[in-house]
Amino acid sequence: MTPLDRLTLLGIGLYRRRLSPHKGFRCAHAALHGGESCSAAVARIVREDGVIGGRARVAARFGTCRAAHRALHSGSPLALGTDGPRVRGLCCCGPIPIPFRCG
Repeated sequence: MTPLDRLTLLGIGLYRRRLSPHKGFRCAHAALHGGESCSAAVARIVREDGVIGGRARVAARFGTCRAAHRALHSGSPLALGTDGPRVRGLCCCGPIPIPFRCG
């Protein structure tokens, strides 16, 4: 694991412990599909492939999270059956810009 990978995982850990519990909404992907949040998925990708090697998988995950966000807020049949999860912004980061192209 490279120093960049360790630093990235440290940042994700800090986000998950300090910021995420207080933001008031959840990851659109996890809200729609269940399973792990984007922060958990990105941490797993970094552990498996590293930051550089996992770039495409991370960008793809953020893209599917963006699509889930649109589905939840469009009245799409995909979103039926949800209790209107509190999802806003882009992926897990809300208004925080993500340095990946997501679709």
